[in-house]
Amino acid sequence: MPESPSPSPRGRKRPNPLVGHNIIIENVTPQVDDGRFPVKRVQGGEVGVEADIFKEGHEVLGAAVLFRAVADPAEEWQRAPMRALRNDRWRGAFSLARNADYEFTIEAWVEEFATWQRDTLRKRDASQGIASELVAGEALLLRLAGGGHKGRRGAGPADAAMDEAKLLAEETAAWARRQPPLSAPVRAATVWPVISDRRRAEYGAWYEMFPRSQGPNPTRSATWAECEARLPEIAAMGFDVVYLPPIHPIGRTHRKGRNNSLVAQPGDPGSPYAIGGPEGGHDAIEPGLGTLADFDRFAAAVQAQGMELALDFAAHCSPDHPWVRQHPEWFYHRPDGTIQYAENPPKRYEDIFPLNFYCADWQGLWEALEGVIEFWYAHGVKIVRVDNPHTKPFAFWEWLIHRVRRRHPDAIFLAEAFTRPKVMQYLAKLGFTQSYTYFTWRNTKQELTEYVTELSAPPLHDFFRPNFFVNTPDILSPVLQRGGRPAFLQRLVLAATLAPNYGIYNGFELVENRAIPGTEEYADSEKYQFKTWDWDRPGNIKDMIGRVNEIRRMHPALHRLDNLRFLPAYNDEILFYAKQEGSDLLFIAVNLDPFQPQAADVEVPLEAFGIGEKEEFEIEDLLGGYRGRWRGRRQWVRVDPAQIPAQIFAVRRG
Repeated sequence: MPESPSPSPRGRKRPNPLVGHNIIIENVTPQVDDGRFPVKRVQGGEVGVEADIFKEGHEVLGAAVLFRAVADPAEEWQRAPMRALRNDRWRGAFSLARNADYEFTIEAWVEEFATWQRDTLRKRDASQGIASELVAGEALLLRLAGGGHKGRRGAGPADAAMDEAKLLAEETAAWARRQPPLSAPVRAATVWPVISDRRRAEYGAWYEMFPRSQGPNPTRSATWAECEARLPEIAAMGFDVVYLPPIHPIGRTHRKGRNNSLVAQPGDPGSPYAIGGPEGGHDAIEPGLGTLADFDRFAAAVQAQGMELALDFAAHCSPDHPWVRQHPEWFYHRPDGTIQYAENPPKRYEDIFPLNFYCADWQGLWEALEGVIEFWYAHGVKIVRVDNPHTKPFAFWEWLIHRVRRRHPDAIFLAEAFTRPKVMQYLAKLGFTQSYTYFTWRNTKQELTEYVTELSAPPLHDFFRPNFFVNTPDILSPVLQRGGRPAFLQRLVLAATLAPNYGIYNGFELVENRAIPGTEEYADSEKYQFKTWDWDRPGNIKDMIGRVNEIRRMHPALHRLDNLRFLPAYNDEILFYAKQEGSDLLFIAVNLDPFQPQAADVEVPLEAFGIGEKEEFEIEDLLGGYRGRWRGRRQWVRVDPAQIPAQIFAVRRG
């Protein structure tokens, strides 16, 4: 049985072994809520650690970051040196070699020999006698050679005759710094946790598709074999993740009809979010798609195309779900004893029963939901998109994600929580690997600049990974409805270049923008009907999507979020920004007006990118093919949405 909800074991406190010692370690970064939650990073990267470290007096201090993976409790601490910056600020870094949970802390100590050498050099330079100081220095070296406070004897300068030159030499000081200090170090009272996720957590292009609408017949569900036939085209557009809404049996009771009508007509398939029927529940396949063996073949085909499979996890049931008969206690009940369906006034979802996570048998319910995740993981699903997690208990998600990641550190959880900012952020702290965002509704230059700046910097960047979906089955934004093809291209480039993770819902590549008037709902939504698509219909933007994803793969500057820098552009319809990773430098200009050309003077802070004031450098527009040369801070760009509403300039120097 699962343990009851409890605070995370990470961020644990322990007493300082040197009570009264006066080295202070504070203002440590990165950390989330002083270690209550882990910082998020990726395997192969590093964690840069900073802290204020100081004490009374003028002794020279030393410090190190102690770090280890926590899978093996017996693993010894590894050490990474810290260096003093300015104003008592110190910095060190350690690498994340594994996809695992890590933890780190900080130790600091007095460098007694360095302090002696500094003070003795000052006296000598002031022409003061240092005979007694030399005796004291030799004694310090002898103590260090004896192993410092740890008592480990090691050969060194003290084994040879000491004179003034040797005692004050830099090589002697370097040797002394490598020895255990003479007094025990002070260790910070907190151990800070870090999650080292695999690379896909930080970078990837997602393609969402309704499996039942991938075939040629609008009167029936497509099969897994027909879905498999679409995979080469999706891979050719450069996507990394194929994401599926629920694929389980759909309930009959109160089944929704076309365009979310309350009464289904014969042949209407219903919403795939009404999970569960006579054929089974969350661990079963909708019969129209095929069998579990057919799904396994589809999953293998996704992998063969170089992509990963993601699956929706919706923690609710249709009235026909087996759990309703087997475990009625897992649901909410009205006073008359009937089970309560889902409501979000004025919306009513008679085809869905919410689960009662606080029921008397909450342990059994939680274990059953954990079993769903484990079942699909065993069938190749390592990425889970969670439907509406903000409507379920925080304690459940912390419990579930921690348990799953303990067994499967490569598991990835995406939170679909379009809700209040602090709730979204707390879900990320609890363990969600990625999060949906407000990007869909950020359209103006000010909105985009303020929002993405917030996401790309601490504190949010340390735990909140955004995934910029440009549309979803539930969201066809006004700019896409009104702006046509230029708006689709504009939003594509913004999502794909601002954020390392982004996604589209199928139909985006076809510039599908028909909505129910006055709403953000798609007209004739495939959430409620079988649908067929002409994947090559005129006006599609598949080639441009493929080009943008190719640019993303070729340029590591687009694989990170925290390297984003917005730059001045003197036109509110031009968003101008830069991304740099090593020698890979990109300047990106996007026209936010889908209806007419826009131009702007822009400014490049040359010194920020290591470019000289008079240096001439080549630029190449990776979308439009234009090549030119720039020199100086002030430049001019013109972007025509009738052609391509964005320019991605690669900078080539030398």
